[in-house]
Amino acid sequence: MKLYVYEHCPFCVRARMIFGLRDVNFDLDVIMEGDVETPTRMIGKKMVPILQKDDGSYMGESMDIVHYVDGLGDPVLIRDADDRIAQWQDDAAGVIYRLAVPRFARCDFAELAAPEARAYFCDRQEKNFGDLDALYEQSPDLIRQVDEHLERLSPLLAEFGGAPYGVDDITLWPMLHALSLVKGVTFPPQVRTYMERVSKAAKVPLLFGQAL
Repeated sequence: MKLYVYEHCPFCVRARMIFGLRDVNFDLDVIMEGDVETPTRMIGKKMVPILQKDDGSYMGESMDIVHYVDGLGDPVLIRDADDRIAQWQDDAAGVIYRLAVPRFARCDFAELAAPEARAYFCDRQEKNFGDLDALYEQSPDLIRQVDEHLERLSPLLAEFGGAPYGVDDITLWPMLHALSLVKGVTFPPQVRTYMERVSKAAKVPLLFGQAL
């Protein structure tokens, strides 16, 4: 199987995680940010991740891919979902992505390697977030907000932050993965331990080395 992704994309991180958690071999390929033709040819629209199955057919939608791969053998996502984790994600997502997106635009990701691809990404994101440079300058206030969210997350992870895994891990961890790109965020010990444990199990590196 082959998985087509953007390296920065949290939805793509979801799909990458299940291969690592299940220890399933796959090929990873990056689609350039400005490439509309390739994903459209595969699934009829510009969207990632895309899974090419062993029979040559294609599948889009991150959670469809997750459930497909998890169903190839005995499932690993067996822990029940927790509404408190879903609520935390709803509450924290806005500030997390206001911190992450300006950094996605500045950092070294394969899909942004060409200047025209980076420009395409910035133009697309500014339609949603406004001027990315101005948003980057708001980082100190946004970091204070996200630190408060992480303090509220820590006791929840103390309850469920161990194996077995569940769908909550697939949706939560990519948000924390994106936050690892933000210098100055205070990760409580329980949160940092969880991030590193899942990174190792899922075989998806965190982004602390690129943090801005």
